[in-house]
Amino acid sequence: MASARRKRDPIPDHFASAEEAAAFWDAHDLSDYWDQTREARFQVDIQSHQFLAALEPELAQKLLRRARQRGISTETLINVWLTEKLESGA
Repeated sequence: MASARRKRDPIPDHFASAEEAAAFWDAHDLSDYWDQTREARFQVDIQSHQFLAALEPELAQKLLRRARQRGISTETLINVWLTEKLESGA
């Protein structure tokens, strides 16, 4: 439990981006701010789409190895590469 005497940074009134909020909470412990929280109720309607594509087994293995080397999922690697390719106009 957080000590009442421990100095803590104020929570910003607004974060400019999700990344800024993530950086703040990566560096701070919510338990130090528990007294500033309140119950929230909300509904979430997440709609995502997945597109499946068949890959040659050897290509899939190469992708898996490359993704592991980078410490990311094969899905992330494929999305990054396809985005780069499409943005380059190729």
